[in-house]
Amino acid sequence: MSQNRLEQLLQFLKEDPNDAFTLYAIATEYRNIDKQKAMEYYEKLLTEQETYVGTYYHAGKLYEELGQNEKAEHIYKKGMQISRQEGNLHAFSELQQAYNKLMGLDYEDD
Repeated sequence: MSQNRLEQLLQFLKEDPNDAFTLYAIATEYRNIDKQKAMEYYEKLLTEQETYVGTYYHAGKLYEELGQNEKAEHIYKKGMQISRQEGNLHAFSELQQAYNKLMGLDYEDD
């Protein structure tokens, strides 16, 4: 992670505090250095920008990393619902795969 990139993103956020992409990018930057801080930004997106479907996959994966599988399950399900409503079948497919894996429903040969 580049500190300069994070600083620039935080400046963009000051200029437009409701920009979903900027919030998402900040969460992504924080993910490797402060998972709780990253989750704060993902949760802000989930609450305030619920149709920004890219958030659901990454927030769900982070919940899994934090051992919060019930929250991950909820996020994946909601993300599938929103992505279907938005007509984003690619996001729906990714969320469904993540959900299936979390639930032990992935049938890949090992």
